[in-house]
Amino acid sequence: MSVTTASKVRPITGLQGEGKLARIVLDWTPEPWETVVDHYAVYGTRDADDVEVEPGTLLTKTVYPHFVHRGLGGASERWVYRVVTVDAAGSRSRPSTLVAVTSRESVSVSGSPLAVVGEFDGKGLEFALSPAGSSQYNATFPNGVDFSYGTDVVGTGWSYLQPGPADSWAGRRNHLFRLRFELDEVPAHDVDLALWLIDSHASIPGSAVLTVNGTSVDRLTFEGGATKGSTQGDSTVPGSPLKPSYLERPLAAGLFVAGENTLELFKDDGSWIAYDAIGVFARAGH
Repeated sequence: MSVTTASKVRPITGLQGEGKLARIVLDWTPEPWETVVDHYAVYGTRDADDVEVEPGTLLTKTVYPHFVHRGLGGASERWVYRVVTVDAAGSRSRPSTLVAVTSRESVSVSGSPLAVVGEFDGKGLEFALSPAGSSQYNATFPNGVDFSYGTDVVGTGWSYLQPGPADSWAGRRNHLFRLRFELDEVPAHDVDLALWLIDSHASIPGSAVLTVNGTSVDRLTFEGGATKGSTQGDSTVPGSPLKPSYLERPLAAGLFVAGENTLELFKDDGSWIAYDAIGVFARAGH
């Protein structure tokens, strides 16, 4: 770790992290009011015992005692972090105590695909109408999406946006997206749903009813995004304004049948969501 010259700016305390799906959340105790903070500088390195405080490891500068390290992907990643306080005069504190955090592994990595639409890669460019064709949605998908896995083509069969009743450009109505897929037999164990978004509406992302083979399973509530995903399709571009989110949950084996199965998302609340990928996965070893 680099040595920092003595400073009257005190290092932050209470640095802690939580590993989540494709991201790590850091929080720390803010400086007391008598310190006029210009920003906090967050440094991080992957798969290391320590992190050098240098330009090459600087992840972000923030005025808040909070940082979400996004875009880590579906595989589990271990990162180490330190934070430096910079005051209004440009003086820097000593680096904080180190914290090591590991992100959570996605079922899209650990499981075996039963039906998948799209790539779990932080991009939605493979979908129909992406990246900015929302004006063509009503003409292309007047009845929503009805997609058969293994038969239909993602680039024409699944819209990059699923609108909601708050969207005037999509008719201010509810929108149903249906995924059909075949199973040779009923799963012996529960399976998992993975739904990744590259973005969503910032203030009214809303929710959708999840149904499997006619049985209502859950109402999925979506995180607010950046309202940019209707015109941009790649959240992995450096400096991208997109705000991805991730939803994974178990599905009981008894919901499924041998033969054709249907999974439906009925968007009857809020505004649009922008897809990264959606899939159903058998669990590892089953």
